[in-house]
Amino acid sequence: MAKIKRQDWYSIPNLLSYLRIILVPLFVWVYYQAETINDYYYAAGIIVVSGLTDFFDGKIARRFNMITELGKFIDPVADKLTQCALVFCFATRYSLMWVLVAIFMVKESFMAIAGMLMLRQHKKLDGAMWYGKVSTFVFYVVMIILLLWPMIPISYANILIVVCSVFLTYSFIMYAVLYYKMWKGTV
Repeated sequence: MAKIKRQDWYSIPNLLSYLRIILVPLFVWVYYQAETINDYYYAAGIIVVSGLTDFFDGKIARRFNMITELGKFIDPVADKLTQCALVFCFATRYSLMWVLVAIFMVKESFMAIAGMLMLRQHKKLDGAMWYGKVSTFVFYVVMIILLLWPMIPISYANILIVVCSVFLTYSFIMYAVLYYKMWKGTV
């Protein structure tokens, strides 16, 4: 692994990733304090700001050649912290969300362990695969809908949660197959 340089800590993309991490507890606090529809809109606004900073940190890093080893680590950490905050907050409201929490935790644990095993073999993925990106997109669409429509009928919420779970499961299976092929050396 390449050494992290001192100036990498203060690059604009990494500063944006730090902001996303700071937004996680702010979102959780606003969500749990929410009493009105506007409060939920504020929580959704925090997630939208987080998403925009995620989009711009990647664009800036690539456009201005600011890709750093620290950024390769901190960006996914900010992503996973945000996603964890969302699923755990919603799990207190929608009981079926616990299924999504379980799938999410299994998938992310697998990805972390498989990633570390691949690094030991000096192999690593070159970014997210299309199915991971689609799964993440569906995840955020579902989460934003649930945030913006806090009084959604439970049947509709459950349909959204099941759809999100299917995409997450598909992504998990596809990554498991890819890591297996990498492990065997066929990719």
